[in-house]
Amino acid sequence: MEDFQFASIVVSTIRNAPVLIFAAMAGLFAERSGVIDLGLEGKILASAFVSAGVAYSYQDPWIGIAAGILASCVLAMVQAFVSITQKGNQLVAGMAINIAMSGLTFVVAQYFFQQGGRTPELGEARLTDIVLPGTAALADIPFLGWFYGHVIGGHSILVYLAFLLLPLVHWLLYHSRFGLRLRACGENPHAADAAGVSVKQTRYTAMLIAGVLCSFSGAYLSIVQSGFFLRDMSAGAGYLALTAMVFGNWRPLHTVLGCLMFGFFGAVQIQIEGVDLPVVGRIPGSLIQMIPYVLTVVVLAGLMAKSVAPKALGKPFVKSR
Repeated sequence: MEDFQFASIVVSTIRNAPVLIFAAMAGLFAERSGVIDLGLEGKILASAFVSAGVAYSYQDPWIGIAAGILASCVLAMVQAFVSITQKGNQLVAGMAINIAMSGLTFVVAQYFFQQGGRTPELGEARLTDIVLPGTAALADIPFLGWFYGHVIGGHSILVYLAFLLLPLVHWLLYHSRFGLRLRACGENPHAADAAGVSVKQTRYTAMLIAGVLCSFSGAYLSIVQSGFFLRDMSAGAGYLALTAMVFGNWRPLHTVLGCLMFGFFGAVQIQIEGVDLPVVGRIPGSLIQMIPYVLTVVVLAGLMAKSVAPKALGKPFVKSR
């Protein structure tokens, strides 16, 4: 089964999706509370760099992940202070974080490691894949051995965490008191305030959760996928995650499906690069790399009119007197 390209595409899709799922779930919490989180890209970069740098220094991936969480949460709180407390322009705040982290991570990496703005190879400090019990015994069984060993098993713990987020986030948003308050703050903050809900505190909590989730996206990029940090290695993952969220109409299940869709096209991109295809022949690599971004434009153009965002999204809350 491993010889078929379809098998590689399926496995690659599963491994590509967590970067987008973590970021999209982070954006979901922020935007459901009424705060536009355009700074996902910057938080991914910051956590990717800090996670890789600290993991290399201590030769421990878990210390690196913890440091990445701290870095992402600090940025999330800065963004929350500007957007919620100071009632600043949320789009500008997010873009400022993205631009700042794109340059700052490169400069700091160059200062500490002197390797052209990247960190050294992590080696033993990378997270290893989990081999499920019975994988070897099932390996020779057609399809079942491949499915159990490479689709269900053979992934990092962060991959499993990403897919476990779906039921957890769904329950938290739709079946918990916090989720009810969160959605109320995003739809009608004045009504939530009149009911005794602290809009400010709820939005800060949502931004903190978004910071934690976004840090896993960065850690996955550097500690699991690449094994090092490279300048702008997120390559627009934050924006793709936002697109998946719009595609999913700010709902967890549909958002995850959007992330899988982008992960699938990323896997297809890798498979067809350098391959002579029937009729069209060999497609240039630069054209192949455009596929996820062209798809983003198509999705946004086709779905923006149908998507219904939280009514108070992007609007600073001013408490009624």
